Amino acid sequence: MQTLYEAKQGDLEAALLDSLAPDEPWSLLERFTSLVRESSSADERAAFAYIAGRLEALGIPHEMHRPELFLSVPVRASLAVGSKSYRAKTPAFSISTPAAGVSGEMVRIEGFAAGRSADFFDFTPVTEVDVRGKIVVVDGFGGPPPVWYFQNQGAIGAIFINPGVDIHWGICTTIWGAPDLDNYQRQPNIPVLSINRPDGEDLMQRMADGQTEATLHTQLKEGWFECPCLVAEIKGNIEPERFVLVHGHVDSWDVGIGDNAVGNATLLELARIFHSQADNMARTLRVAWWSGHSTGRYGASTWYADQYGLDLARDCVAQMNIDSPGCRWATEYRGVTIMSEAHDFAKQAVQDSTGLGFTGERPHQAGDYSFNNIGISSLFMLLSSMPLSKAAEMGYYAVGGCGANIAWHTENDTLEIADKDHLMRDLRVYAASLQRLLNNPLHPYDFRALTAEFAETLGEYAAAAGAEVDFSPATAALEDLNDALDELYAAAEGLAEGAVADAGVRAVNDALLAMARELVLINFTRQGRFRTEPAMRVPQLPDLAPALDLANADHHMRRVTRTHLVRGVNRVAWALESSANIARAALGKI
Repeated sequence: MQTLYEAKQGDLEAALLDSLAPDEPWSLLERFTSLVRESSSADERAAFAYIAGRLEALGIPHEMHRPELFLSVPVRASLAVGSKSYRAKTPAFSISTPAAGVSGEMVRIEGFAAGRSADFFDFTPVTEVDVRGKIVVVDGFGGPPPVWYFQNQGAIGAIFINPGVDIHWGICTTIWGAPDLDNYQRQPNIPVLSINRPDGEDLMQRMADGQTEATLHTQLKEGWFECPCLVAEIKGNIEPERFVLVHGHVDSWDVGIGDNAVGNATLLELARIFHSQADNMARTLRVAWWSGHSTGRYGASTWYADQYGLDLARDCVAQMNIDSPGCRWATEYRGVTIMSEAHDFAKQAVQDSTGLGFTGERPHQAGDYSFNNIGISSLFMLLSSMPLSKAAEMGYYAVGGCGANIAWHTENDTLEIADKDHLMRDLRVYAASLQRLLNNPLHPYDFRALTAEFAETLGEYAAAAGAEVDFSPATAALEDLNDALDELYAAAEGLAEGAVADAGVRAVNDALLAMARELVLINFTRQGRFRTEPAMRVPQLPDLAPALDLANADHHMRRVTRTHLVRGVNRVAWALESSANIARAALGKI
């Protein structure tokens, strides 16, 4: 399969890589150091205007959309315990308290790991504490799952103790993008605060001494706000209807250089170099800059997925997210977000363009991955990261961006977080990957890597369910799909050196995209096509994951879970069967 991953336009790729230069991206970073790009703000509009102005100057076609996004923008927050007042931040989509605040008894929640970035979206309750009518005090970040969990347990407020001396901004709603009739009721209904670790230690000592009454004050602006959304398009010349979407968010916490001005700079430089070679592009490149990432839970990217859903479903070859590249000390490609079918392609692109190694991990339900419910194969989110040894040397805890610099989501995310050399190296990875996606005859996806993952996952779930649920329809369909894939890829080997316009090449590519629409959907969604998932962990084959809970369920929930799993097996088996049919239909056209 390696022949699918290598550059088929070696001279073109070399020309693109050689044309990369720091001037355009670094000028953007310097401009953005004076712009606090809060969504819907004047500074955000100025940032979008700067990018649009540069696109205009470079002659790159673009369109500025102005959607209304549902935002929650923190204004101020404080925590009072007796006569002691603590500095605090409130995450987006906390509620605003009455003028008198929300007061109550605090209760400490033990056993919640502090400082893990997974806390934002991957949360397993570890406490039996009765929190009804109480304000919970929790180690970690105030991400969506714990807030959702504690409010449903009856808490009236939440205080999260961040792991360091800084307080990190964040967002606590599980609703992805604008709310709809299926999910609007999931909006948080309690006030949430974050404080730093030294203040947290003081707070816990006061609690130990019997001072347990606290008052939370929070204020946020919430509602529908017009925001910019900028999309540039560089048309392909052979398959112009087929496109790759590369994108990142402009809005930030404070000036947000590492998250995500560096991504905005990267996108602008990619637009520049690919436009300079527009006559040599087989497929179309769309470059998008979003608003509403930080205070709208990926508002603009979700709006785009909604408004252009059919277009994306028909013709999007891949989506590539760019967030926090080129940061200080970020010298490794470790744990990079990648879907399984694209892993080896990304690994090859990194190796070829940088000479460095690569490891990937399953995409989290995070970032601007707003396209899973369309079924689009996806690669990257965060890219380079500092070595674990460097993080340990610096005494850093894990965060969700900035190349693992703990300036992430704080006032300290300034120009010093960006590194020009690392940014240029990361640009080589993006440019090489995009060139191959746009110009290689065959799309570089090996779905056998995904079905191998499915086989392992199905085995684990089937073992957990035992004789209570029949997984054989899914396992049989998976075996048949593997046979069909073997036939398809064997035939595709002879087409890898062909032309993009060849009928056989198009047949294989049509099949790969059609299979992605089925297989990505069952691997990353519960809600179905064109819907949205909660901003919470989505396990492999999520319709079947409740099998792991079956053994500990009571009589009623055991039967409820069995019913759910039978339906889940049907959904998974049908998608696998449909994918096998797609692969075999393509064989008849080669």
